[in-house]
This record gives sequence, structure tokens and C-alpha cells, in this order.
Amino acid sequence: MKKISHYKTIVISDVHLGTKNSKAKELSKFLKYYTCDKLILNGDIIDGWRLQNSGKWEKQHTNLLKLLIKIIDKQKTQVIYVRGNHDDFLDKILPYTFKRLSILREYYHHSHNKKYLVIHGDIFDHITTNMRWLAKLGDLGYIFLLWVNKIYNNRRLKQGKSYYSISKVIKHKVKKAVSYISGFEDAITKLALSRNCEGVICGHIHQPAIIQGERVLYLNSGDWVESLSALVENYNGKWDILYFNELNI
Repeated sequence: MKKISHYKTIVISDVHLGTKNSKAKELSKFLKYYTCDKLILNGDIIDGWRLQNSGKWEKQHTNLLKLLIKIIDKQKTQVIYVRGNHDDFLDKILPYTFKRLSILREYYHHSHNKKYLVIHGDIFDHITTNMRWLAKLGDLGYIFLLWVNKIYNNRRLKQGKSYYSISKVIKHKVKKAVSYISGFEDAITKLALSRNCEGVICGHIHQPAIIQGERVLYLNSGDWVESLSALVENYNGKWDILYFNELNI
């Protein structure tokens, strides 16, 4: 049995509970083996958009929420839930704090004399904030890509080949998508700098990354739909990205 690893901070985002593509089962397994003092849930944990329409709540989604309650209650972990765009239904109760759980629009993480702005990142998405109907249309396109991806990879698996993400390749190869990601990183970094922060921790674009800029450290936790990634902070203040598919659990 794998030994449990403990970190100072773990950041998870874009789980999209309520959708069939959410890897809630894998995340539950990850959180049983990787514990922390502070767990930051950085937006789009529950997909309220999909649940209002064609979403499906499954047993594994409930099991993950039960595990999070256990983490707060039994492990004495501080849990910070930063609201994203897909879980904007939380706006009705923000800010909310109960015991070791806090639900906020944004958060400041302090560590080793450094201040990090923790924000989902949707405020820099013009389509998401101002043209929600178009964002939902784009979201349906992403779901279609995931469906095609699933069929394609089932065939690859039968052939003994490794997993191949069609949607991720498309994101990297389409010029506009690459330009958007670059612009997103630049905008959110500038915001952190304006808040006198040495780092920014975000999600939203499903692209895990650790990029040390001139004055600001950019950290993106990725997602639990495709990347299955998490940011982890050691007690020396060093950040790393863990990928579930690369872990022996």
C-alpha cells in the first residue's frame, strides 16, 4: 500500500461535478493518499451550468463531497473554496465561513513571506463574463470533443496504445487558443502585481502550469476532466504539479 504523502498546501480546480466527464473517483483516490494542512478548491468544483440542463449527478460525485467533509472534520484541514464561473450559484451565499471551511470569491495565500492571489480566473474571460450564452455554446463543443476523445481512446486502449488527448492537442495547435492562454496568463499576472502579490494561483483554462515571471510566479492547477492535475506546496515553499496518471496509486 502506498504511503500517504502530506503537503503544506494542495490546490485543485475545475472538477466539474455533475458532468459525466468529471474524474471524481480519481480525485477521491488522490485525496486519500495526498493530504495537506490547507486544501484550496479553486473554482468550477460543482458544475451548476450543466446541472441546470443536461448534467448528471453520480454516486462518485457524492462520495467526493463526503470525503471533503471528512477532510475538514477528521483531518482538521483548512478548506478554501474559491468560486468559479460554473459554480456561480455560490454568489448567493458569499462570503461564507463555517469552522475550517471558507467559500470566497478570491483569497490571499500567505507562505514563506510571499503573498499569492488565489482566483479562479474567469474574470479575464470576456466571453464567460459578458456573453454567457456563447460560453455555454463553446462548453457544448468541448463536451463533444471529450466524447470523440473517449471513443478514440477506447480504440487505442484495445490496440495497447497510451491515452491521447485530442482536445488538448487542438488547444495547443489552434493559434487563437494559444494566444488566449498567453493573454490570460499575462492579464492575471498583472492583476497579482497590482495587488502587491509575489504569485497568483488560478485555474479556469484547464492548463496546468508553473511559470516564474520577472516579478510574479504564475501557478495554474489544471483540471480533473483531462489533465487530472494538482498543485502542491512543500513546507519549504516549493511548488510542484502532480498528475494522477503518473502516480502509483
